[in-house]
Parts: sequence; structure tokens; C-alpha cells
Amino acid sequence: MIELEGVPELIDPVMVAAFEGWNDAGDAASAAVAHLDREWKGEVFAALDAEDYYDFQVNRPTVWLDGGVRKITWPTTRLSVVRIGGEKPRDLVLVRGIEPSMRWRSFCNELLGFAHELGVELVVILGALLGDTPHTRPVPVSGVTSDADLARTMDLEETKYEGPTGIVGILQEACTHAGVPAVSLWAAVPHYVSQPPNPKATLALLNRLEDLIDLRIPLGELPEDARAWQLGVDQLAAEDSEVAEYVQTLEEARDTAELPEASGEAIAREFERYLRRRDGGGPAAGTQGHATESGEPASYIRDTPGGRGRPPLTQRPESGNGQDTGPDAREDRESGSEGGPGTSDAPGGPEPTDTPDTSGPSDAEDSSED
Repeated sequence: MIELEGVPELIDPVMVAAFEGWNDAGDAASAAVAHLDREWKGEVFAALDAEDYYDFQVNRPTVWLDGGVRKITWPTTRLSVVRIGGEKPRDLVLVRGIEPSMRWRSFCNELLGFAHELGVELVVILGALLGDTPHTRPVPVSGVTSDADLARTMDLEETKYEGPTGIVGILQEACTHAGVPAVSLWAAVPHYVSQPPNPKATLALLNRLEDLIDLRIPLGELPEDARAWQLGVDQLAAEDSEVAEYVQTLEEARDTAELPEASGEAIAREFERYLRRRDGGGPAAGTQGHATESGEPASYIRDTPGGRGRPPLTQRPESGNGQDTGPDAREDRESGSEGGPGTSDAPGGPEPTDTPDTSGPSDAEDSSED
């Protein structure tokens, strides 16, 4: 561990982590932590030693000039802290880095050591996966945990997944065994438009994080970016009749499945979010300050896509993050989760232990992050 500054004394701290790579389709999760760090002007206080955890032939360092002096930036994981003021101030410990190449147990132990020293009360790990979800609908986000008691108290899904995993799953299990409450939030990114960035998925993760830790997050230009992203994808899809037909199939499946979720509970949850933002002095729901995933006025219908088949496409936009999104991978995802699709076992796909069911409710999918 390289300590860059003294460890601060924190108030009711929550650790929020995201890692580039296998667990970060469309860079949605790492962009969410970067947004928090930027909006709240996080101060880096520590970084992991890159020599211990990274293969520099896989994650190469970069060289840059600083006033004519050449310097090197090494791939690593950094910890920063932000303080949120108000009537009940609290701190966030932001962990942002790259999925390590080696020594995962030591990597998790170092992060847990800091969590213990800082008195962290909850660890929230963000992730994103590729799924059969239309870009025109709200992004499904699921919250999962390995702790049965935490699942009950925070209205989360208890993970039942068995299979290959990534650093998100390993860190969550390390937290559980260390007695540190941990939750993973997963956003589903449309596999046919997986290239980063995906501000709509980033916005969805921040929405869910707001609900989870009961904290108003400044959104800046993110809602407008999400709206522009969707308009851009609309135009690209309209230029390819096969993709447009496929998107329509996904829309019909999603709309049919989500109708039962226009329930009193769903309406109450959205209304509570509106009141929280209004009381916090932010814009009302449906304006730029309200984190609706589509960037449009808030909908009171929750995301509950049902099971659906994938129509054959001779051409589809190439998937990112090395994730297999073909029919065989879809079968692997479905067999890898309880009650819905999980993730592909192919290298580079989102970690199955951490992956929610993209066909379940947005708050708690049946598939999970281990």
C-alpha cells in the first residue's frame, strides 16, 4: 500500500467501489464512481502498489509530459474520500481502479484493512453487464448481497449464483466473511450497443445508489448526456432494419413483462425519490436533476423485463468488453442464475457471481453478484 496522505477521520462512512474490466460493461460502473469523485471533489489518500497486483503487459502504464518532464502513470487502484454536508453529514470512501491481474485475496485484504481502519459501515460495489435489454427503456439495476439478514433489511436479493466470478464477486465475499456488510449493484447494458461510454447505465446506477444509502447525488450534465446517448442510438438503430426489428422485439417483451409492476409500492418508491430531491433543493422529478435513466420524465413503472428469446440477426453491433453475447452465451447466462439470465462464462463477460437477472425487477434481480 502506498499512502499518499494521512487517513482522515470519517463520519458514518460508506465505501463505494468500481473496477474497470470484466465487471464494467460500457464503463458504466467506473464512470459512476468517477462522477461521484468529480462532483464532490474527492481527495485521494491512498493507492495500492501496482507492482503487487497488475500485469503491465495487460494493463500498460502511460507516459506523459509535465512541464517538459516525462512522467509515468501506473495502472492501480486509488482510494479517495468525499464529505457530504447537510443536516446529517457523512463521508464516502471511493475506490476506483482496474480489476487486478493477480493476488486477488491480498488485494481484497488491503481494501478491507482500510475499510476497518476507517470504520466503514457498508461496502457498495458497482458493476455492469451486457444483457438483452432495449436501449429505449429504463436500465434494469439489481441489488444483491451474500448476507441473508442484509437482504431482508435492505430489500435486496440474496445471491444464489454458482460459477466463474470476477473481482466484484470476490470482494463481496471477502466483505461477508470479514463481517463487513456488502452490496453489489448491477446495471444491464444493451449488448448491441456495448461501446463505452454509456451515461444512461451510469445514471441508473447512481439512481439505485441514492435509494440504497438515502443520499442525494448531484447529477450535473449526466441526465442530458443520457438523453443524447439514447437519441444517438435511436438514429443508429433506425439505419439498420434488422437491428430496429430486434429492438422492437425486446421492447415488446419488456413492456409486456413490466405492466404488473405498476404497483402501489413502485409508485411510492418513485414518489419518495421525488420528495427527497425536492427537499434537498434539487430540481423536481422529470427535469435534468432527476435521475431517470432515460433522461425523460420519471415513470412509475418499474423495470421488470420477462424472459424472451433472441431473434436471429445476421449482423449486430459488436459487443464490448470481450463479452460473448451469442445464443450459446445467452443459454449460459440463463443457466447461471436463479429465475433469469446471468452472464456468460466466456472470458471478458461480466462476472456471473455479480450479475443480476436482466429480466427481473430493477431493485432485486434473481441472478446475483457473488
